[in-house]
Formats: sequence, C-alpha cells, structure tokens
Amino acid sequence: MSKQTQFQVHAVSPSYWKVTFENGPINLIDPDTIDELGELVTRIEHDPDLTVVVFQSANPDFFMAHFDLKSDIQRVYTTLPGPTGLLPHPDTLLRLSRVPALTISAINGRVRGAGSEFVLHTDIRFAGPNAILGQPEVGFGAVPGGNPMGRLAELVGRGRAMEIVVGGDDFPAKLAAEYGYVNRVLPEGELDDFVDTFARRIAGFSKAGVAGTKEFVDTATAIPAGDYAAAMAAFRRTAGRPENAAHVRSLFERGLQQPQGIELDLGKRIAERF
Repeated sequence: MSKQTQFQVHAVSPSYWKVTFENGPINLIDPDTIDELGELVTRIEHDPDLTVVVFQSANPDFFMAHFDLKSDIQRVYTTLPGPTGLLPHPDTLLRLSRVPALTISAINGRVRGAGSEFVLHTDIRFAGPNAILGQPEVGFGAVPGGNPMGRLAELVGRGRAMEIVVGGDDFPAKLAAEYGYVNRVLPEGELDDFVDTFARRIAGFSKAGVAGTKEFVDTATAIPAGDYAAAMAAFRRTAGRPENAAHVRSLFERGLQQPQGIELDLGKRIAERF
C-alpha cells in the first residue's frame, strides 16, 4: 500500500475520522488521487469500529476542482479493475457509496466534474455559503465518466439532472440545496462546527445500527454497476477528441487549472467560444 499524500486521515476517535484532501493549488484530481482514494476506501471498508467519515478540503476555494486534464488519463484506462470489476475511477466511486460507515462531504469552495462525482457518492453533502458545484464535462465535449447522471437523477429528478449535466453550468450553494444537490447550506463560519457536531452524534451510535440502516437505503437507491461501466466507456469515447482541441486550448490560455482566471467561474466561461 502506498503512502497517503493527498488524503490525510485524522482519527478523532475509533468511530470517527476526518479526511482532508489537498493536491496542488486548486485540488485537482489525478490518477494518484484515484489510487489513494481506492486504498482509503479499502481501509474504511475493513475498519470494524469506524462509523462515520467526514471529507473536507485544505483549500477554502477549491474542495476538488475537477480531473487534471494534463495528467496521464491513459493510466486510468489501463490500470487493472478494482474489486467491483470496474476501472479504478468508477470502482472507487461505487465502493465509496457502499462502505458500512456513513460518509459526509463538508464542502467549501468549488467542486466540479470528478470532484462533484466524488461528493455525489458520499452519503450526505453539507455546504458552506461559498460552495459551487457543477458537472462541466459536456462543455469540454465529453460525457461525464463517473455516472453523475444516475446519482443526480435519483437526488434531484430527471429534469434538474438534465439541467446540471447537460447545461454544464455552476450551481451556487443556495441553488444546489434548493435542487437537492446538497443537503443544506450553513451560514458563513458555521460549516465545520455543524458537521463535527453531527458526525460526533453519529459516531456515538452503534455501528450495527448505522451500517444496517444505510444498507437498506443503499438497496432502495442502488444503481447497477453496468451503468458505471457504460458511463466510463462513454467518457473514454468522447473526451479528448480532435474537434474539441481548439476549445480546450483556449480554456487553458484563459487560465484553466490555475487558481485565478476561468476556474473561478468555469460554468459560465466554458460556454464561451473564441
């Protein structure tokens, strides 16, 4: 098992972990992220005492920006499948959604693309007032690969899921909560304390009760593994096509994957053509 460098685990107690994500100036997701997250999910699956896990970001402006478009995407396609039989990215997402511990995303800042897919596969999403969520892949000419389509359709309904994934725009925290993309928005400065109090409450309950109850909810809202395989195959077919190269190049020229520039309002800027 490799050393965890992007996900730092703080065991508040045997039943409660806080996991902090940090990777570069805007918290991009890359193949190392996927590998580390897979190892972390395995730890969560096998810990007999762990009842609740809170995921947070070390960066107040970017929870998880999106997949790093300059990283080695072929590594994601060629790494051996995980325990579900899926490629590493969908395998980790599906396993994350099924772990016996309750998982909570405490979202400050921007979370888009593969980052949005990550939080959609945690059980609960609480957000600060500056949170921004979105699935911009269609703006890059691609189908989202982590099956946010299925998760969002179940959470927000078909029409709103279409608005989010086909529209590719940003959803500020308040609107995201109105749609059901996140559970609720906390006032400025209150997110961390609220999430910690809620997590400590869950950590004080019997794991058998928490895990058993979650299993019934998971069964009622299950998405077939085949849907994840199909979404990843669609992403592989559509991402990086030559006809999208000029547009993607223009996005990088305007500050894509930089702390400033279009990353601040990517949902709007991705629709601009030059």
